[in-house]
Amino acid sequence: MRTLSPPLRNLVSAWWFPAFMLAGWESFSALGWLSPLFFPAPSRIFLAAVKMIQSGEWMEQSLSTLHRMSSGAALGVLAGIACGLVMGASKPVRSAFEPLVSALNSTPKLAVMPLLLLVLGVGETARLVPIMLTGFVTLAMQALDAVSSVNPAYVETARNYGARRLDLLRWVYLPASLPQLFTGLRLAAGRCLVITISVELLGSPDGLGRMIWLSWQTLATEKLYIGIFTTTLLGVAVHRSLTYLERKAAPWAAATAVGT
Repeated sequence: MRTLSPPLRNLVSAWWFPAFMLAGWESFSALGWLSPLFFPAPSRIFLAAVKMIQSGEWMEQSLSTLHRMSSGAALGVLAGIACGLVMGASKPVRSAFEPLVSALNSTPKLAVMPLLLLVLGVGETARLVPIMLTGFVTLAMQALDAVSSVNPAYVETARNYGARRLDLLRWVYLPASLPQLFTGLRLAAGRCLVITISVELLGSPDGLGRMIWLSWQTLATEKLYIGIFTTTLLGVAVHRSLTYLERKAAPWAAATAVGT
């Protein structure tokens, strides 16, 4: 390991255990120690994945889930950031809306699914609302906490230079809150993905959750594992993308972390 370059050493350190587990899984399957129905060999799962990619099914289901998650999360996140910033900057608004947002944050989003289906019908809107609520409450609480922790000296300095409430939101609260908002974005992305898969499991014409559910019903175990692995990779990709975006949009956050 000492003779390897740092990037290669990090790669080996990150992947040696998963590679070891896959090799053991493949070996135990070849020896007949694992049931092929419940634990098909990784090679069989890989061949099934290749077929799904070639047929276009994998891309279709993955894009359906990604589109559903991003649509619901984007609407909820934008509304949540706006709500949290306003609550943090205005005590009357905070007193009026914080109890409601806190209650929504404590409510399991899937618990409202039957009511949504009753009111909105079996359609895409009913599937998007739980995702929107998840993104909304996560970012609203995160933005509220971020604004509340802004150094009061920054606010007073801006006011001394004639900044009004909207100026404070734009030039003081929002920039100071960006690092914590990106933390909230990563949390919201993970939660929204979980809710998206859950909604698709409960009832959806497409998506990875629907594929996992149908694979379980028909004992198509290879496709079931493909759906699970794809969901995991999607979550990791979104998390890494947001981390990269944070370094570009809020470089001072990384500099502060290094300085401390």
